[in-house]
Amino acid sequence: MIQQAVAYYLGIDGGGTKTICLVGDEASVLGRGESSGSNVVRLGKQAAGDALQQAARAACTNAKIGPAQIVRTVAGVAGVGRTEVHDFVQEVLRDVVGGGILVVTDVETALQAAFAEGPGVVVVSGTGSIAFARNSQGETARAGGWGWAISDEGSGPWIGRAAVAAFIRARETGQVSQMEYGILLAWKLPIDQDLVSAANATPQPDFGAFLPEVVAAANAGDPFAVEVFARAGGELAALAKIAASRVFSADASVPVAMSGGAFAHAPNLCQAFYNSLQVQLPHATLLPDLADPVLGALQMARRG
Repeated sequence: MIQQAVAYYLGIDGGGTKTICLVGDEASVLGRGESSGSNVVRLGKQAAGDALQQAARAACTNAKIGPAQIVRTVAGVAGVGRTEVHDFVQEVLRDVVGGGILVVTDVETALQAAFAEGPGVVVVSGTGSIAFARNSQGETARAGGWGWAISDEGSGPWIGRAAVAAFIRARETGQVSQMEYGILLAWKLPIDQDLVSAANATPQPDFGAFLPEVVAAANAGDPFAVEVFARAGGELAALAKIAASRVFSADASVPVAMSGGAFAHAPNLCQAFYNSLQVQLPHATLLPDLADPVLGALQMARRG
């Protein structure tokens, strides 16, 4: 009896903070690899390309196969809406893995993870933010995701910037926010004026690093931190509403999923998003589990 050869697939989630790869066969996950971020627009070609190749090789090593054995790869990578970025990612992966390569946006793989081929809206909050909707006819629409300078409302860095602004405003009005000490400690700064200089530095500092401090302050009852999450949740719900309104009727029951590191590390954000979603998109049903885009990428690779 002739044994059928095993087909191996690679799914990639390339975000601004980290890159995760999974190798699997038709039914199981066989290996995982992880490296730094691979958003070409934010990090540059050299750093992003190295991260993609490192994570892919690590996943193959852990799966005990050679990269050339990969039959099909699907890479969901931030920033590949730009043709030059899309083509660069394809070239980088072609130097490492065998088989066919499909490069899509990371929000598409998150949508796949949440709803497979079905309808729904996925809202991503991580290094950036975006909402992506698809109806039962396959029509799609997006909202947000235009970069930190003009968009990314409700993302981790947006929350960090809002937190810094909130506690500085609190000082100006003679009040004290519990976020202040944690934020100063995170940047190893002794006084608020030093923070102002650091916050306005070029290149932009890592405001997303403040997210744990904002969570801790909100959990302790700091009204300023609670308000930051309320605003972030409202911004993300607005993105969901905009994307949904373009492909769903006003009275349609819309399933909504969350994805991304900010949601994963801030239950306060999940709750604030849910509260605002009930108001802005009352026919929405929020899925309790976060969609994992790397699993979506692997599913798409298996599907072909």
